[in-house]
Amino acid sequence: MDRLASMSAFVTVVDQGSFSAAAEHLQLSRATISKQIAALENCLGGRLLNRTTRRISLTEAGQAYYERCRQILEDVADAECVVTGFSSEPRGRLRINAP
Repeated sequence: MDRLASMSAFVTVVDQGSFSAAAEHLQLSRATISKQIAALENCLGGRLLNRTTRRISLTEAGQAYYERCRQILEDVADAECVVTGFSSEPRGRLRINAP
């Protein structure tokens, strides 16, 4: 299981309010999103979401996990921006010799 992908799917489900909307947002199938959430819950040993046919809601553990996941995903995005910033900006001394 790709933990970051599963965390991203979980956060997107909560943000979008449904598995279908999250699947559309991430351009994945609803079954894939459902499997990622199920694998995440299985790995953690508890339920993160209460599901009914009409809506989803966070469990208490799900709320705490959601807040941490959101922060972790933001930190990962920030770290990636820092690295791409290093590769796109020239560094070092530039010497120009002109006749």
